[in-house]
Amino acid sequence: MHNYKLVIFDWDGTLMDSVDRIVFSMQATAVALSLAPPAYHQAKQIIGLSLPKAIATLFPEANEEQVQLLTAQYKHQYVEVNTTPTPLFDHALELLVNLKNEGKLLAVATGKARAGLQRVWLASDTEHFFHASRCADESISKPDPDMINSLLAELKIEKHQAVMIGDTSFDLEMAQSAGIDSIGVTYGVHDEEVLSKYQPKAIVGSLAQLHQLLLNRAVKG
Repeated sequence: MHNYKLVIFDWDGTLMDSVDRIVFSMQATAVALSLAPPAYHQAKQIIGLSLPKAIATLFPEANEEQVQLLTAQYKHQYVEVNTTPTPLFDHALELLVNLKNEGKLLAVATGKARAGLQRVWLASDTEHFFHASRCADESISKPDPDMINSLLAELKIEKHQAVMIGDTSFDLEMAQSAGIDSIGVTYGVHDEEVLSKYQPKAIVGSLAQLHQLLLNRAVKG
């Protein structure tokens, strides 16, 4: 596990604890537009998809005008209205620091738009850890392998040298389709039963466990 040259992270639910904020913002979006809000579990399942694909999944009967309104309202709710904290998960910084100190290349493949990733990078002061990134508004949405394939090409990494780490079936299916290894984490959106369907090399329940797996030593503290 510690021989990978490139470690690709999902963001929401993998490095950042943002699941509640996403779900609550999506529910508030529906209420603001006089639509029936999705249940918590239902809204949670779209995390990782691009926003257009997420909205199409949750509101399949919405017409084009409603989709545009839903998109704009969700962005308003998430950025300007919702105040649910979105901290990094415990041991996220230690993991990033130590992976970079080991000479690993780090990347992000996220369902966020570029503006959203830049916003959370600024808030968490983590952009400097990553050598490359792919966002949902500049790539084909997960689980298509486009994000991974373009990262491998940019960083000149062979498939056997890379691993994808994520908390959703979309992350692991994307890795499987791209032909690279994956590791599932269960503290985000999907549980071990769902993640195991995509044949990850491992499934862990914390970033401390992931640190042990990738660096072959326990996280300090």
